[in-house]
Amino acid sequence: VQLQASGGGLAQAGGSLRLSCAASGRTIKDYNMGWFRQAPGKEQEFVGGIRWTGVTYNTDSLKGRFTISRDSAKNTVDLRMNSLKPEDTAVYYCAAGSKSSILSTLFTPRGYEFWGQGTQVTVSS
Repeated sequence: VQLQASGGGLAQAGGSLRLSCAASGRTIKDYNMGWFRQAPGKEQEFVGGIRWTGVTYNTDSLKGRFTISRDSAKNTVDLRMNSLKPEDTAVYYCAAGSKSSILSTLFTPRGYEFWGQGTQVTVSS
C-alpha cells in the first residue's frame, strides 16, 4: 500500500486543520491506520489511529481535540485537529500496519510497516 498525506499548513492557535491520508494499492480496511507526528528535536509521537475494524484509538493527551475517521469509499483516513496549539507544530505522518498487530504495538511506530511522506503543520500563537 502507498500512502500520501496532505492537508498540512499554517494555522493560528485555536484554529482547526484536517489532514488526509490517501491510500493506493490496497484498501485501508485491510490495515490498522495510524497518525504520528514529529516536532524538531523530538521523538516521533503517536497521535491516534483507527483499526481495520473501524474502532479508533487515541492518546489520552490529545483526546478531545484530535479525531480520526476513515472514508472507505475514498480510501482515506482523516485526522481532524481542533483547538490547535503551538506545540502541535510538527510533521505529521500516516502509517499502515498489519491487521494482526497486537494492540499495544499500534501506539508505537513498530506497529506499522508502511509510511507516507509526512505533511507539515505549523501553529502560530
